[in-house]
Amino acid sequence: MGLPRLTWTRRLVRCSIRAVCRAALKGLARVHAEGLEHLPRQGPAIVVINHLGDADVVLLLAYLPTCPEALASIDLIEYRWIFWLLQLYGVIWIHRGRPDRAALKAALQALEEGRILGLAPEGRQTLIGGLGPGTEGVAYLAVKSGAPVIPIGITGTFNWQVFPKLRRFQKIEVSLKVGPPLRFPPPSKADRKRALQRATEEIMLALARLLPPEYQGIYRDKIGQERSAEA
Repeated sequence: MGLPRLTWTRRLVRCSIRAVCRAALKGLARVHAEGLEHLPRQGPAIVVINHLGDADVVLLLAYLPTCPEALASIDLIEYRWIFWLLQLYGVIWIHRGRPDRAALKAALQALEEGRILGLAPEGRQTLIGGLGPGTEGVAYLAVKSGAPVIPIGITGTFNWQVFPKLRRFQKIEVSLKVGPPLRFPPPSKADRKRALQRATEEIMLALARLLPPEYQGIYRDKIGQERSAEA
């Protein structure tokens, strides 16, 4: 399907969606935000988050200075109104669970055009209640394009934390912590595979460092060892 064109209609839709997200957060949530100075004002840049629940998208759109390009699973076609809204916004559709060269090509094109890309390196909402293993897609895009990777740690947005409170008209407590950008030099041909593995690990550990222990998932022990060594 390729990279969506930034028509005036699409720009208007994105601005409207972002305005709704900001209004929703103001009225329905108490947000603790740190490190906002690290947010990119312009691209190319790759913003990565830990993906807890549906509200992650609202938080990201409300706080980013500009609307990012996003990848979304083509499986969402089953949910008509969500699929329709994402079509209006203009996402890069991706087939989850297998390498999708067309989606990666569109994402690289977005970075070449100086856009900001928003991704969840886990590839989906967490299944383990914390940070799961990262896929190598983000590392590939960062190494191939030279774009910086900006990690954002999010807490309080699990669906089970958000929706029950909203039904009782209670404000939700969420946090957003932005880390400094990561850059990855192009590797040699012989070292390419290991370089992607190292970059993926570095990205996931950067995310984990922005999260409290109960959100760090499979990276909790490594972060604990790091902090013990620093003490």
